[in-house]
Amino acid sequence: MAVSPGAGRPWAAPNLLPLPMPVHTRNSSELALSLEDVALGYGDFTVLDGISMQVHAGQVVAVMGGSGSGKTTLLRAATGQIVAQRGSVQAFGTDVGSVSQDGLQSLRKRMGVLFQQGALFTDLNVFENVAFPLREHTALDEAELTARVLDKLDAVGLRTAAHLRVAEISGGMARRVALARAVVLEPELILYDEPFAGLDPISMGITARLIRSLADRLGCATVLITHDVQESFAIADQVYLVGQGRLAAAGTPQQLAASQDPYVKQFLNGEPDGPVAFQYPETPAFRAWLAQQEGRKP
Repeated sequence: MAVSPGAGRPWAAPNLLPLPMPVHTRNSSELALSLEDVALGYGDFTVLDGISMQVHAGQVVAVMGGSGSGKTTLLRAATGQIVAQRGSVQAFGTDVGSVSQDGLQSLRKRMGVLFQQGALFTDLNVFENVAFPLREHTALDEAELTARVLDKLDAVGLRTAAHLRVAEISGGMARRVALARAVVLEPELILYDEPFAGLDPISMGITARLIRSLADRLGCATVLITHDVQESFAIADQVYLVGQGRLAAAGTPQQLAASQDPYVKQFLNGEPDGPVAFQYPETPAFRAWLAQQEGRKP
């Protein structure tokens, strides 16, 4: 079910942190990411099948599901790390699976990715971590680069931590540094892989507000790969719930909250019993491994 970008949020994120970045005006009808009847997997094993979704400029979309449900597989497909087994994955109107390597690199320059583990360079300080994409992909002089980096660090509340080493900051601060690095090129599409994982409640709230505010100020399309219901529902325009190898539900946060579907209710309410599988699904690779193990002589 598609909704107009920017519509359907149940709650406005209160007291957004002021961002000094300029406001970017992008056409909200611009389609940044599109999946049409996509099947994704590894080898002969299909993780997700029949997935269709759209993400427009300025829209925050949450892709939710339990551990092992295939959420991160979607992110890998969007960035061209894996090719769909079937269907079309398009970024900015270009098929990610069939584009050349140079074309894929050009697409990736229009994206920002916040990795689940942050992926900061431990031998660099906070400033140089955020500056890294600018040094690699732009010709900014040192004064312009410094201004841009400090601007983004200020946006995440860490301007005065620019000189610190990664080992000298907390896990929550490291996540905010990674967030600043993900947006320093002011991308058109930002992909967040479990942005709330490992954060305390206050840091979770701050991170959620930053994500929403960055989407509004930059006009960028935003995808959250997450299983955190409360924070995601507070900022998302559209939610896609994946599970059992398929798209289990799609709609606004209000629509999913009102759903009577057993899978949706169990996931949103954190109920231990229901259709959400606890066991990781059996794969052909596991069966082959098990047969080999059982065929070994003691």
